[in-house]
Amino acid sequence: MLFEPLLILELALLGIGTGFLAGLLGIGGGMLMVPFITIIMAQRGVAPDLAVKMAIATSMATIIFTSISSVRAHHKRGAVRWDIVRRLAPGIVIGSIIGSLGVFALLKGAYLAIFFGLFVSFSATQMFLDRKPKPTRQMPGTAGQFAAGGGIGFLSGLVGAGGGFISVPFMTWCNVAIHNAVATSAALGFPIAVANVLGYVISGQSVQNLPPASFGYIWLPALVVIAISSFFVAPLGARFAHKLPVSKLKRVFASILYVLAAYMLWKGLSSL
Repeated sequence: MLFEPLLILELALLGIGTGFLAGLLGIGGGMLMVPFITIIMAQRGVAPDLAVKMAIATSMATIIFTSISSVRAHHKRGAVRWDIVRRLAPGIVIGSIIGSLGVFALLKGAYLAIFFGLFVSFSATQMFLDRKPKPTRQMPGTAGQFAAGGGIGFLSGLVGAGGGFISVPFMTWCNVAIHNAVATSAALGFPIAVANVLGYVISGQSVQNLPPASFGYIWLPALVVIAISSFFVAPLGARFAHKLPVSKLKRVFASILYVLAAYMLWKGLSSL
């Protein structure tokens, strides 16, 4: 199972796709990874409930690497708002740990799949609408950004995504320029991923019937292959983010998300 050529190919293609999107749209790729890793693990005999949880956790672990690669490319262009990163990060860490170490461990995989499907549907709708903020709105103060960071970290921990699906709309709603929001979201992916992965590893230590090469809820073969392939592609996506019509690409991506959300909803409801 660990060294099947087909498995390596599937994971590598998934890593290339998610790495490019991480750089292009400022998302960690979890909304794309989780459904596909769930399918891959289920096809190899992992119980549906456990497959969903491990897909979410493994997806989050890969974001540690894609965020590093992506943010380096954005930082070279001076696009990262490090002042926003510093204010959101403390809340993100606390919210992530609460989500991954507490709520995630207690919920059944079926409920997480349903929540994932609903939240991804909401995110896709937000991408389609692409609403413009009021010109006078600004980022909230330190306390407001701490609270916002807590919400971003908590929700990210439940769905295995890097937070870009919340942080980018939140920042653009506060009149942060879209390219700055995408770049800053990429930087926020690192504290989100590290804090959540810590929770997944600790909470998964007591779980029975984990597949071979698991570290808590993290499935190491998927982590290694996806991380390597996505690490080198994320800077390419970041370069294209400054050249391509991102708003149009978001609508295309949103269409894909609706399909993946429908699959996860079906997966969750059929497992109840």
